[in-house]
Amino acid sequence: MSSERFLVTGALGCIGAWTCRLLVEEGVPVVGYDLGSDPHRLRLIMGPEQLAQVTLVPGDVTDLDQLLGVLGEHEISNVVHLAGLQLPFCRADPPLGARVNVVGTVNVFEAAKRHALKTAIAYASTSAVYDEAGAINPRSHYGVYKLANEGTARAYWQDDGIPSTGLRPFCVYGPGRDQGVTSTPTVAMLAAARGKRYRISFGGRTQLHYAPDVARAFVAATRSKQEGAEVFDVGGPAVHMSDVVAAIEAAAPEAAGTITYEDVPLPFPEELHADGLEVELTPLEQGVRATVDHFRRHLRGET
Repeated sequence: MSSERFLVTGALGCIGAWTCRLLVEEGVPVVGYDLGSDPHRLRLIMGPEQLAQVTLVPGDVTDLDQLLGVLGEHEISNVVHLAGLQLPFCRADPPLGARVNVVGTVNVFEAAKRHALKTAIAYASTSAVYDEAGAINPRSHYGVYKLANEGTARAYWQDDGIPSTGLRPFCVYGPGRDQGVTSTPTVAMLAAARGKRYRISFGGRTQLHYAPDVARAFVAATRSKQEGAEVFDVGGPAVHMSDVVAAIEAAAPEAAGTITYEDVPLPFPEELHADGLEVELTPLEQGVRATVDHFRRHLRGET
């Protein structure tokens, strides 16, 4: 039995679900903490036997006492903090976005301090902290909140010695990615598996990160022995959206000509460099094929 016990906040989201799956595959006890009640993303990527090994706890990161209680009750040794509202939801309700994304993150660090956590907190930042010129200059409530979280992490290191690693993924894709501004490439892969037409909502060049790779990076980050409050871009090669469409058509030849995209780039840099971070990234063609094949199996009712 592993001596580790992981808490994954936001476990019902895409990266959270993949983090839970990777830990289950390792035989590591994992507690999924999420305010939601529908584990459909977990069911999408895990069979019933795997899912039964995840302890799901309904929880709200804005409730410090509840969070601290879960850390103690389940003897948590490692925390992967992924809970948060995505860009469209923060735009629609900025006060709620601030409570969840900013206060929620403060609570995670405060609970870890009171729990005397011995390992680094791994938490999700975002490439939205950048503007289109590549400067740290967020242009959205979401980006502002995430940048504030990076400052929170530094303050908890300076004041309390709580180590942490923040990761800034760019465009995450793969089974379970069905929300957010950059989710439409994955929706296109699902459409191809279904034999449906679809138009991706953006174009240009960007970095795509396969969801299991990102989850693996978060798990590795909380196991690292690093000191301080580090923040890293996930990095990887930039690809044009036409390359994504080509990869979808290679995985599903019958979808040729049915997947298109808006020729409008995202308001972020085309490429960010993962200086100091080592992440094994799945090549685009391989990740897209795996995603399309996964959707096909799921549509056939296979686990």
